[in-house]
Amino acid sequence: MTVFKLPDLGEGLSEAEVLRWHVQVGDRIEVDAPMLSVETAKAVVEVPSPVSGTVTALHAQPGDRIEIGAPLIEFTVDGVPAGNPTEAVADANSTADSGTVVGHMPAAADEYPGSAALEAANAVTAPRARAVPAARALARNLGIDLAGLSGSGRGGLITIEDVMAMAAPARERTGSSAAAATPPNRAAEAGADVQVLRSLRRAMAQSMTLSRDNVAGCSVFDDADLHRWRSGSDYSARVLRAITVGLRSERGLNAWYDAASQTRTLFEHVDVGLAVDTPDGLLVPVIRHVEQLDAPQLRAELNRLKLAARERTVKGEELRNFTFMLSNFGTMAGRYATPVVVPPAVAILGTGRVRQDVLAVDNRVELHWRMPLSLSFDHRVVTGGEAVRFLGALIADLEQAE
Repeated sequence: MTVFKLPDLGEGLSEAEVLRWHVQVGDRIEVDAPMLSVETAKAVVEVPSPVSGTVTALHAQPGDRIEIGAPLIEFTVDGVPAGNPTEAVADANSTADSGTVVGHMPAAADEYPGSAALEAANAVTAPRARAVPAARALARNLGIDLAGLSGSGRGGLITIEDVMAMAAPARERTGSSAAAATPPNRAAEAGADVQVLRSLRRAMAQSMTLSRDNVAGCSVFDDADLHRWRSGSDYSARVLRAITVGLRSERGLNAWYDAASQTRTLFEHVDVGLAVDTPDGLLVPVIRHVEQLDAPQLRAELNRLKLAARERTVKGEELRNFTFMLSNFGTMAGRYATPVVVPPAVAILGTGRVRQDVLAVDNRVELHWRMPLSLSFDHRVVTGGEAVRFLGALIADLEQAE
């Protein structure tokens, strides 16, 4: 009998939620065939079978959250004699190591995070506290030493929440804990729907908390006059083109900032993260090399990524490493906003609902279509002058006739 455990899915994640099984007990499955779909804070990941054989047990159901290294499924493996489980496990692990597409699968149980063997190795080669990458970066920014911190994750893994709790004043933690304990009970008694944040919403909460604690946010607002546009213009494609023009004018907004090393990284390419609203929460797929795409190519890529985001089929690599962000909230409602900068990026543009405004033009009154613009930036690394120069260049491009 072979027990397959949830492999490391990357991204510094310690758990995943079972979305759906593609097999049931008694089914036969071939090696590398899709076995189940799991949902992480980043994307939906298809986990392939590490062996060819027959499914004998499932250790999780859709909706269950399981940690990396936890038992997931059991097989009877083809070609392995019954009653020889040791050989079956060894075969499955070696297959998983060489063939899995979702990450590294330790070859033995004692190589999982928190195991004695791994901790002993780390004691010799890397004597530091075990923490998810985002938690380690947050601790560096806040000047917190992780050495004495006990993590709440699996095997003592330090999470973002652990770092935030350590950073908060003791009285604030006490007050927050007391407040958090009572409202859900009262709400449940009143018949309210109390929901635990999962996947995208949990990831959004963590990202927004990280931004709140680590970004000196500032916003400026203006409008672009679209009077010269022809009917039927592609608003999103024009905005993306204008973003590249603005970033050529002010490279400092097409950047990442590392507070720990007090350095910024300036990019020549423009990778725009597009905030997409889905029923499950916010996803930010990335349009790569916007500066190289014409209007039809931009529209095709926008349509593809929006559909993939809403169907939860967007790939993990399409959700990482944006150099600038765009929130097109005006397609639904709203004129101005204060969009939230997500580190390590330093700027985000929000476009509001386009509407007609009454303007005074050459001593006469005219109706012009105008697009409200809201630019938020990290004032630690972007000056007010850089921000408004970017916005001015972007507006100048938007106001051109096609």
